[in-house]
Amino acid sequence: MWARALAIFALIALVETIHGSLRVRFLNRPLGDQRARQVGVFTGSALILLIAWLTTPWLAVPSAAAAWAVGGAWLSLMLAFEVWVGRGLFHASWPRVFADFDLRRGGLLGFGLLVLAAAPWLAGVARGRF
Repeated sequence: MWARALAIFALIALVETIHGSLRVRFLNRPLGDQRARQVGVFTGSALILLIAWLTTPWLAVPSAAAAWAVGGAWLSLMLAFEVWVGRGLFHASWPRVFADFDLRRGGLLGFGLLVLAAAPWLAGVARGRF
């Protein structure tokens, strides 16, 4: 199960990376960077839930607790990935990286990460697995 969970995470990271590139290309100019990032959290969350739903039979988590464990692993991996992309690839400052998580400044990425953590469980419930 864990190898499949890692493969699905890699798919989610790839899809989210493409999603982010498309957001910058098509939404940043008409909406502005902040609003485009906010919209992107919701469209990205929908993509994550779709991937989780489509891959639930293959992932085959044996219980709701295991689904939450997979979600926690995905959350940890995505946090590391987000920091690596922000700091490592785009050389963003720490305040810039943290701004995406700050609700007071309109950052909604924390909401998206909660969806990611819950996605295996939500998909399992939607498919009647637990």
